[in-house]
Amino acid sequence: MVHLLLVEDDESIRRSLARGLTEQGATVSAVGTAVEAIQALPTERPDVVMLDLGLPDLDGADVLALIRAQGDLPVVVATARDDDREVVRLLDAGADDYLVKPFSAAQAMARVRAVLRRTSAAGEAGEVEGRRAAVGGLVMDAVARTAELDGRPLDLNRKEFDLLLALASRPGQVISKRQLLAEVWQQPWGGADRTVDVHLSWLRRKLGESAAQPRYLHSVRGVGVKLVDPGPSPDQP
Repeated sequence: MVHLLLVEDDESIRRSLARGLTEQGATVSAVGTAVEAIQALPTERPDVVMLDLGLPDLDGADVLALIRAQGDLPVVVATARDDDREVVRLLDAGADDYLVKPFSAAQAMARVRAVLRRTSAAGEAGEVEGRRAAVGGLVMDAVARTAELDGRPLDLNRKEFDLLLALASRPGQVISKRQLLAEVWQQPWGGADRTVDVHLSWLRRKLGESAAQPRYLHSVRGVGVKLVDPGPSPDQP
């Protein structure tokens, strides 16, 4: 049974949604503020968080960052704005999925199940395909979720790791941004390629390269991006 932490400041919505999610088969812990949510995480140990962004004590994006700082707990955010810029902001901030108000408990539970299937499948895929992906000096452990470049640890956030692993698991293969958006962010729709571009830019900085002078990450105009073995490091003979 899924244990869900519901964070919603409107008491009537919170009660109604908690009741509906319970009827959908979830175990629900419900709180009304950001502080209560952060305090509940270590004691409730939920499988997923459903986070309303319009909280009275902290901005929803700040709450999302605090949750992310505590680990890879899946987060589905609820927003009243249905536009590309808002969705990109949420995904860039680390959300796994989003819901636009108003929504039903059945819709919310379907999103929760999809997020949990994806995170479970990612772990199973890592076990089936092997623990390591190695391309040139880049080595990634899919189960331990660690990455090294030329023997030095790479400090990657969760989405950066997932994106780099998606590319490293298919070296030399051009993957479209829409495909990456679907695989890493579970958003198979157009109009938000920018979130992929932003994360690629962050990855390039951490890999010590740029779009103008790529080593591992090569963009193919109009097609997508591929990760390749760059050969010997510039500081190697």
